[in-house]
Amino acid sequence: MIKTQFDKRNISMVMDLYEMTMANGYFLREKDPHRVVFDVFYRRNPDNGGYAVFAGLEQVIELIENLHFGEDDIEYFRSLNMFSDEFLDYLSKFRFSGDIYAFPEGTVMYPSEPILTVDAPLIDAQLLETAILAEINHQSLIATKTSRIVHASKGRAVSDFGARRAHNMDAAVYGARAAYIAGASSTATVLAGKRFGIPVSGTMAHSWVMYFKDEFEAFRNYAITYPDNTVLLVDTYDVLDSGIPNAIRTAKEVLEPMGKRLKGIRLDSGDLAYLSKESRRMLDEAGMTDCQIVVSNSLDEYTITSILNQGGRIDSFGVGERLITAKSDPVFGAVYKIAGVWNEDGCQPRIKVSESPEKITNPGRKQVYRIYNEDGQAVADLITLFDEPVDLTAPYRYVDPIKPWKNRSFENCTAKPLLQRVIKDGKRVVNLPTLEELRTYVRDQLDHEIWPEEQRFENPHPHHLDMSPDYYEMKMDLLKETQKHGGQQLTGSRD
Repeated sequence: MIKTQFDKRNISMVMDLYEMTMANGYFLREKDPHRVVFDVFYRRNPDNGGYAVFAGLEQVIELIENLHFGEDDIEYFRSLNMFSDEFLDYLSKFRFSGDIYAFPEGTVMYPSEPILTVDAPLIDAQLLETAILAEINHQSLIATKTSRIVHASKGRAVSDFGARRAHNMDAAVYGARAAYIAGASSTATVLAGKRFGIPVSGTMAHSWVMYFKDEFEAFRNYAITYPDNTVLLVDTYDVLDSGIPNAIRTAKEVLEPMGKRLKGIRLDSGDLAYLSKESRRMLDEAGMTDCQIVVSNSLDEYTITSILNQGGRIDSFGVGERLITAKSDPVFGAVYKIAGVWNEDGCQPRIKVSESPEKITNPGRKQVYRIYNEDGQAVADLITLFDEPVDLTAPYRYVDPIKPWKNRSFENCTAKPLLQRVIKDGKRVVNLPTLEELRTYVRDQLDHEIWPEEQRFENPHPHHLDMSPDYYEMKMDLLKETQKHGGQQLTGSRD
């Protein structure tokens, strides 16, 4: 089974030009630039939701392990007449040599916390920016959207039908991967099934029905061809006057004499709540209570919720464009910001200051802990200094950065560190979980750890992101120092 996106191509050139101009400048200014720390984080949950799902880490690791520049890449850079020959020679031998820390893929995550940290030589870290963000922004967006859709389906199967509406082939394939991690039961995208082992599903289009002389003939031919998996698309002409009666006739005259049952019917247009209820009534009256009803057609978490609230009799959903493009909020918005620079005294924190408080970064090397109460529910996330011990055997005082004057403590709680080293000195140091393990991880968090109030679609309860007193003090001291010197420390990032 093919598992990597690098079998046929090298995507190391997926970068913004400014990564190269800065890398060349650093190289010419100092042949051995300092080691630095960059964080990946985001500022807002999609669709104003209460959480997001971290996805794409496996592809980031593959990217870093395979990062290199071939002869044609070097010649292209040379043709731009922007970079020194010495730097291009350095680039021709380049391999990533730093460390990567990240949340486990599939972790439920929240704004403003570092979900991935690059601790590496400056040029190594700078060249990764665009590719890392492209992988994480896309898959995390689709995983988050799918998680919401699966939540709305209330236990009914959700299949990804979105390839033809995806922004390109990669978006279809990796979107299917992200959707499966987040709870989709299958995909219609065959390459995703081949590459990742995702179950594939699909039956017929309207063209099959329209090709034959009449609807029954189309249904009969399909049932003969696929007697063990017959799902009939019943809305080509008229669902209740033609489609369902012909489906019942096919079940009785074609399948039952073969000892087979009609597996399902699919509705792809019209009033899905009403049509599903009427279809269910007609199928049940014909003794076909085991025949499932599948619906598709521009579905998302809001339309699914509405259909089910109206009493729609539906067994599974095929969700296309609104899943694979996250249509209602199609930008995830993770950013890549410098957080520290190493020197002989250790890692010196850096902070980006902005007139918008939400754009002030969290500086320095740090760890993120998820804090659980006695029932195993996540009550908050806690940012600490990187090597700072967190002892919850006694009441633990923390700082709420929104209300720092309040005296607050965690009591009778446990903590789990989320940032784990996945690459050391350019080499992978973890075994990556299977997609099935990732699916289980996501589901277990949402079922048992994440508060239902955070999973609401409307006005979800905000998840608390707190700080240890030592970390908060460090950040405040750095802000005061920055203001004293009258400048803002800005990174090379655009946003």
